[in-house]
Amino acid sequence: MTRRSLLLSAGALAALGKTRGVEFGVCGSAADFSKAEQWGFDYYEPGAASIAAMSESDFAQFRDRVLASRLRCRSFNSLIRTLKVVGLGVNLDPVSVYLDTALDRCRQLGARVAVWGSASSREVPPGFSRDEAWEQIKTFLRRAGEIARAKQITIGIEPLRKQESNIINTGAEALRLVDAVNHPHVKMIIDYYHLRVEKEDPEIVRHARNQIVHLHFANPQGRRWPRESAEDPEYGRFFSILKEIDYQGGLSIEGSGRFENDAEASLAFFRDQLK
Repeated sequence: MTRRSLLLSAGALAALGKTRGVEFGVCGSAADFSKAEQWGFDYYEPGAASIAAMSESDFAQFRDRVLASRLRCRSFNSLIRTLKVVGLGVNLDPVSVYLDTALDRCRQLGARVAVWGSASSREVPPGFSRDEAWEQIKTFLRRAGEIARAKQITIGIEPLRKQESNIINTGAEALRLVDAVNHPHVKMIIDYYHLRVEKEDPEIVRHARNQIVHLHFANPQGRRWPRESAEDPEYGRFFSILKEIDYQGGLSIEGSGRFENDAEASLAFFRDQLK
């Protein structure tokens, strides 16, 4: 048996080991899709903007590769790359056209959640009213929610650390936005890395449990793939809350690492934390 066959067999066996209804995925480019399958992940999370930018032939080839595998792309990050939803003269019509195409492609690849972090799209310009920015974001999300509804996808608002975004930096802010938008296809995610950088209490996960549809995760020390429980003092509390609320959904690694060096340890780490 070749090494690749061994990896595929190991991956297929690992996929049977979902823990407490949580599926384990990893963020990356389309080029690394096969590695996620080989190393035993349950799904893959590419960037929506990158998928939308593919030519028709390149997308068809990638779609065929995904559909021929045991994995699906249950979630997507980087929803918007260059378009703006905040600021003077914002026009949501081209955003809507883009989202219709992007989310349709995501749907074909198995998407359930499209994560909206996309810091540049929501950046509040200097001197621009934050109240107006908030209203613009609500308008955008309601429109995005309608497009997502048609594709049977949910938009997940991602709080980002202040070094990356000047609005929606905490889970509490994301929850307030979800409640204000009040759309069944607009929810939120929690990214453990951003939560820790912002020093937000992990209790937000319990408080927002009915609105959280997805999770991102990285070791806050270096934003790397997690490997050991001793890396961060809040790991235990975070995963205890996930178990207490019976979280069932995707948990994607989003950080620096290599499948060959880190995948086995990271998957073992997650399963140990959630056992």
